[in-house]
Amino acid sequence: MFLSVFDLFKVGVGPSSSHTVGPMIAARRFLKSLKNADLFSDIDKIHIDVYGSLALTGIGHGTDVAIIMGLLGHAPGSIDPDIIDGAAAQVRSSGTINLLQEKTISFDPASDMPFLMAGLLPYHTNGMGFQAFDGKGTLLSRDNYYSVGGGFVMSEAEMGKNQPDAAQAPVPYPFGSGDELLDLCEQNDLNIADLMRANELALITAADLQSGMDTIWQAMEGCIDRGCQARGILPGGLDVERRAAQHYEDLRSSQERQLCDPTVILDWINLWALAVNEENAAGGRVVTAPTNGAAGIIPAVLRYFDRFYNRAGRDGIYDFLLTAAAIGSLYKKNASISGAEVGCQGEVGVACSMAAGALTAVMGGTVEQVENAAEIGMEHNLGLTCDPIGGLVQVPCIERNAMGAVKAIDASRLALRGDGKHMVSLDKVIETMRQTGEDMKVTYKETSKGGLAVNVVEC
Repeated sequence: MFLSVFDLFKVGVGPSSSHTVGPMIAARRFLKSLKNADLFSDIDKIHIDVYGSLALTGIGHGTDVAIIMGLLGHAPGSIDPDIIDGAAAQVRSSGTINLLQEKTISFDPASDMPFLMAGLLPYHTNGMGFQAFDGKGTLLSRDNYYSVGGGFVMSEAEMGKNQPDAAQAPVPYPFGSGDELLDLCEQNDLNIADLMRANELALITAADLQSGMDTIWQAMEGCIDRGCQARGILPGGLDVERRAAQHYEDLRSSQERQLCDPTVILDWINLWALAVNEENAAGGRVVTAPTNGAAGIIPAVLRYFDRFYNRAGRDGIYDFLLTAAAIGSLYKKNASISGAEVGCQGEVGVACSMAAGALTAVMGGTVEQVENAAEIGMEHNLGLTCDPIGGLVQVPCIERNAMGAVKAIDASRLALRGDGKHMVSLDKVIETMRQTGEDMKVTYKETSKGGLAVNVVEC
């Protein structure tokens, strides 16, 4: 199945695409399924069991609040982040919830939404079991949903399918591997962005494609700008202070001194990545790129390109996003972009790979150099664990995005200095990442049971 640029990049809210965006979508989707079955008006009670990584780190990631927002009928792409805390507090204090803003029932999150930290559903660690009952206690409907990374949500039936969804219209250049992508580009004399564009235009109009990518880019830019202005302590109890605004002020006030420092551009790249992920940690509006935990890398590298090299205007932005999406789709299809499934190599590692390849493309690299850059970006993130302190997307996640952005640019520069020939293919490094994720202990996969999460003493 073809994965669109809009599958890989979704406007949502922080702090996590798998633990916040996905659960919000799942809760709303369950209620919509009841409406479609003409059962919604009979609902008297809702019960949600939260499993695995969602249970272990869900409070720090806002999973409980996200599910409440989904039950209220909110969607990640349109919800106002400023209303979330108040709406959740109202549900908790009243002991009721207005499902889809249409039907009010009793609801106590403590008893009706238990976090089962020792339990797992069969297909993925990020599982949720939804049940709806009528006034007599009769089960109306039940379904399990899985938040599989990057805001993607699948039902139990969808997870059990062995065949791809055939409902999607065919695209002219389907590809399932890096080798297939390279062959298609060579056979049709296309670069990756043009191939992706042709596939997108088989599904939507050119105007919708352009408008959608403008929305993504503007959301990324807006997130950077908000993050460069906001100050204060991030929520969650770690007392992590936001740094981006002070970094921005320092850089703005020392521009003359920067003229004699050839590495100052690294400070700006770091700033842009930090700004996004501080916004994400604060529950602000971000773009999954391809996840929230790694949301700062692609915006930072894209702004670096746009500010210093872009001579093609919006077309340069579009080519960057389309190329990045093509690379990201390979990881999504053949491995994972879920930190709870393969560790942070599936989030920061994938974002670094996507950004490295996209930057190489818009800097004039060949298709082979693009593939090389994407491979380098992942090769040097293999084995990266997901061990957030306190279950919060703050330490080491925020700084890790800054490091990932700089690494992506370096990977691109290495590839552009070469001729595209390299020993390890992108397909091989994706398969290696998948195998590494399988072998990685569960304590290092977004459970906060290992690594920094247990070795940093909290006072």
